Amino acid sequence: MNERPKFFDDLAGVAGGALSALSGLREEMTALVKARIEEAIRKLDLVKREEFDAISELASRARAQAEALEARVVALESRAADAQSPAPQAVPDISPTDEAASEPPLGLEIPPPGDAEIPPPL
Repeated sequence: MNERPKFFDDLAGVAGGALSALSGLREEMTALVKARIEEAIRKLDLVKREEFDAISELASRARAQAEALEARVVALESRAADAQSPAPQAVPDISPTDEAASEPPLGLEIPPPGDAEIPPPL
């Protein structure tokens, strides 16, 4: 009867060793398949999800900044246009008064009607 339990012990040891070898083989196959898939992804020029999300966030920030800068440029251009356009000047009140009706404005001399010289024709 001693032989039978020893046989089962040996069989259990062999089975355990086989399972251990299969477990190692499984891990090795998993690593090999993962490496092959990553190589195929690199050949297809695909990106990882984390990289895509990071670039998307960067692009949205850049877009928002560009929109803000565009609005700022428009505001500055309108301010520059306002500064370059002449400001509306006040129109002087030239309502005739007693003194103003008898004298011409400063710097203007109106010749009498008979003394006006007519320039020669060209």
